[in-house]
Amino acid sequence: ASIGRIVELLETEPAIRTAPPPAALDAGPLGVTFDGVTFCYDQDEIILDDVTFNLAPGQILGLLGRTGSGKTTITRLLFRLYDPTLGAIRLGGQDIRHATLDDLRNRVGIVTQNVQLFQASIRDNLTFFNPEIPDARILETLEMLELDSWLTRQSHGLDTRLMAGGQNLSAGEAQLLAFTRIFLKDPGLVILDEASSRLDPLTEQLIERAISRLLQDRTAIIVAHRLATVQRADRIVILQDGRIVEQGDRVALVANGESRFSQLLRAGMEQVLA
Repeated sequence: ASIGRIVELLETEPAIRTAPPPAALDAGPLGVTFDGVTFCYDQDEIILDDVTFNLAPGQILGLLGRTGSGKTTITRLLFRLYDPTLGAIRLGGQDIRHATLDDLRNRVGIVTQNVQLFQASIRDNLTFFNPEIPDARILETLEMLELDSWLTRQSHGLDTRLMAGGQNLSAGEAQLLAFTRIFLKDPGLVILDEASSRLDPLTEQLIERAISRLLQDRTAIIVAHRLATVQRADRIVILQDGRIVEQGDRVALVANGESRFSQLLRAGMEQVLA
């Protein structure tokens, strides 16, 4: 019975496939377009409802909304863990269904609140077991993110083994290692699901500087929980129950006292979106 289940699994066709003709995504910062995107996990529950927005190459989008509003679903669709039920998603003007999954996932980098770490060396955790990334580049990136002193404290340098789930790391250290991964990948679009938990002030400063470096010359979508982070955004999208209830230029929305975004800031964004 077990062998039968294994054979059945191996014969299962993947739900996500590259649509012909395949085409490579552009180099450099990627523009993002959601064109009438609706998504349902099943026919009874609409998670995203006719979502449309545009983000120019190199711009930063602040994505806001309460838990369950659809923010995480947008990030999963961009990484093509699922395809839209209706509508299209384009990166650099190209429908992502025509990009190979390898190309797409090399050009899109995601930093989530929960960093997945393996029971493996620091090197393998940072490179996702890619032997083509030289140690010199890893060390240069760690130094840029001010993690070089942390590395010198590890007993075997890059060969030091981490525990599964990063059990031998602090939350801040795990986050900074996740940033290192993204720098090594050098994507054209960065998706940052900001950690909502508080860290110690020194680690907060390190992460703030890492975010600033990461967003240089890249398009970015930030699922923001804090005022300091959303102030980096060029554009704002506010979701509610799977629909966009407001979007626009951040500075213009701040200047409009009647805008939802302006009201969020006055009410204390971190408390309202908790």
